[in-house]
Formats: sequence, structure tokens, C-alpha cells
Amino acid sequence: MRRHLMAASSLAGLVLAACTLPAGSSDPFVGFGPNPPLAAPRTALLPTVGVPAVVGWPAGAGPKAPAGFTVTRFAQGLDHPRWLYVLPNGDVLVSESASEPSPADKSNQGVKGFFQKVLMKKVGSARPSPNAIYLLRDLDADGVAETKSLFAHGLTRPFGMTLVGHTLYVANDNGVVSFPYADGQTSEDGVGTKVFDLPGGPINHHWTKNVVASPDGATLYATVGSNSNVGDNGMENETGRAAIWAYDIATAKARIFASGIRNPNGIGFEPTTGAMWTVSNERDEIGNDLPPDYLTSVRDGGFYGWPYSYWGHNVDVRAKPARPELVAASIAPDFGLGPHTASLGLAFYTADAFPAAYRGGAFIGQHGSWNRKPLNGYQVVYVPFAGGRPQNSPQAFLTGFLNADNKIQGRPVGVVVDKRGALLVADDVGGIVWRVAPTK
Repeated sequence: MRRHLMAASSLAGLVLAACTLPAGSSDPFVGFGPNPPLAAPRTALLPTVGVPAVVGWPAGAGPKAPAGFTVTRFAQGLDHPRWLYVLPNGDVLVSESASEPSPADKSNQGVKGFFQKVLMKKVGSARPSPNAIYLLRDLDADGVAETKSLFAHGLTRPFGMTLVGHTLYVANDNGVVSFPYADGQTSEDGVGTKVFDLPGGPINHHWTKNVVASPDGATLYATVGSNSNVGDNGMENETGRAAIWAYDIATAKARIFASGIRNPNGIGFEPTTGAMWTVSNERDEIGNDLPPDYLTSVRDGGFYGWPYSYWGHNVDVRAKPARPELVAASIAPDFGLGPHTASLGLAFYTADAFPAAYRGGAFIGQHGSWNRKPLNGYQVVYVPFAGGRPQNSPQAFLTGFLNADNKIQGRPVGVVVDKRGALLVADDVGGIVWRVAPTK
């Protein structure tokens, strides 16, 4: 009997292995670069899913930066901090928000959806959202925020923030609102005044929405992720999504600036050319090494493939109905950031505190995969720029969010450069804002 049970168990293991995708590359920089090799698409009966254990940070521990840098806890005890914004006086705003899965989202059903919900619950994402923005103030310039005050609350999953003159704009999960702001202000009244709507519920699959101002302060740009992996909820539910919107402040008119970008979040303006760049999460379930998330410049009116193709003209046969004319018009991204890294935060380094090798390049917060073997991301990477273009020598700048046992200690999201030139990183699992500065 025991022999038969062992044989049955072995057979079940073989069947399961045949139903899942082979593991991806262990190279930490697979899928990076301006023209990364693309594996052939592969599908399996069972999607690649995993529920990494979440252990948090031991007392006194933190992520690791290169030699010559010191990492400190700028603020801790936060409730799922996601995005950061530095005000002109050096105060730091941090938005706290979390996922609230919708029953209308068909793409989150089945085996994949089950494991995704388990992980989201374990990392503190799938629960009532804090819906708050806190103000962090470093009173004595020692790299630690001595005060944390509630700046705004009662919002709807706030994420991105940007200041234009004396108006602070905040991106909720369904649109942008505004608050009056005076230098040094520590709180706001009410929930803001609606500026313009963005696609929201009832599905709102990728709910995080960022808002940034153009360098001249005339235009707001807002990001809206797709409502599914590859149109799983029907293309009628993707109207206005997988896009970057532009809102002209003077005329109060909004339009789609660029589209076909599955889940853009971070937006930055390259300092030498002024061109807009964004990072985006790509689609799932066609391979552990396919396709790469990416960093790309963004053209007005440009289409970047989703859901009909990836990395230019590589057709995704799952997208129905097929749109060959959109595939032909698809713009390939500028720089791959690895498959399933969940690249979210983006900050160009324009200060002068870091060594010269870092100036002008891009820091990118990679939240990390839950649907890839082996796990990928869970770091802040640095991509140098020269002549306004990314160079193929990326660096793992802040690591250790996965411990030696591959368990989650933290997950980086938003990245920003503070008033004194240090890098701040929001860690939603750790409830911490990390600060990285040159060692004195």
C-alpha cells in the first residue's frame, strides 16, 4: 500500500509539474536593458503563483545600500505607506492606502486570484484602506522625522501628490482633488475639491493613481492602470485605462496623453531633455521571464501595445478581438526592468549629495513579484542616464527586502529625493520610510 501511495504521489507531482511553467532565470538582471532578449511565450494549465512568508524587519535591521551610503529609518510605525512627496520646505507627505478587491473583478478569480488574495492579506494590502496622508517633519536635520501629523484623511485610497503654486493636488482611486496649501502648513480640512475624474470602480483592478505636474506647472499628468491582465474583464471596461492622462489647468480640460501602458505609476521628467518618462508593470501568465516591466519615455499620442502586443510588435494572442492596426502602431519601450518586478516608483536624481555617478539617473522602486519563480524585484534599482538616454548598466542600489530564506521583510514602492539630496523609499510592508544618504 505504501508503495502505491508513493507512486501515486510521484505521479501527481509529475502531473502538477506538467501543468505549471518552468522556473525563470536566476539572473537578477534578466530582462533588463534597451533590447532585452524575449523568451517565447508559454502558458500552462496552472498559473505561477506563490505566497512568500512575510516576516517583517527585525529590530535594528534594514535594507542594504552600496558602500559609502548609510540607511536609516526616516519614519516608522506607518500604516501601509505607498507614495511620497517632498514639499518646498522639506516636509515629506506620505500617502497610506491599501487594496480593497472588488467582486466585479473577474480577473481575480480562480487559482491565481485565490493566491493573490492570500498574499495581499498577508502583506496587509487586502483590508480596509487607511485613506490618509501624513506629514513627516525632520526638525533638527538629523535624517529622522521627529514629528508625524495627520495631514488629510477621509480620502479614497490616495496615492500620488503634487504641488503647483499654492495648490496641492492628490490622486484618489477615481480622480484628482485639490487643497489650498501654504508653506509650513501641517493639516488640511475636508476631503478636497474635485478637479477631474479618472476611471474608477466598480472593478478598478489597478487602483493606484499618480499625479505629477509638468515642469512649467501648466499641466497635470495622471496615471491609470488597466482593469485586468489582458482584457479579462472585457475591453468595454478598459475605456480610458492603461493610460496617462493630461489635464490643462488653465482650460480645465482632460485628455488621454498616451495609452497602451498596462500599469504606469511613477512619472518623472529627464533633467537634460525635459522628456517625460514612466515605469510600468507588464502582463502575466505567458512565462516567468516574459515580458519585462519597463522604463520608457512617453510620447504625446503614443500607443505602447497593451493588451494587443508587448515590447513593440510581439502579439499577445489572448487579447480579443485582435487589433493588428494597433500592434503595428505599438511603440517599444526604451529599457527593460526585468519580468514581474512590479516596478512602481521613479525618481530622477537631480541633487548633488550623491557621488557624480548617480546624478541625472533614475531610481526605481520594485515592489516585487508574487507570481514568478524565482521571486523577482524587491529592491530599488538605479539606471544611469547619459545624453538623455538610459545606459545598460543597472545597479541593485537598495536590497535586502527579501531575507536569506527568501521571506519578505519589506516591499519598496514610492521613491523620492529629499530636500538635502537623500533618497527616501516608502516600504508598505515594513510601515517604514527609509532614508539613504552618503556616509558622513
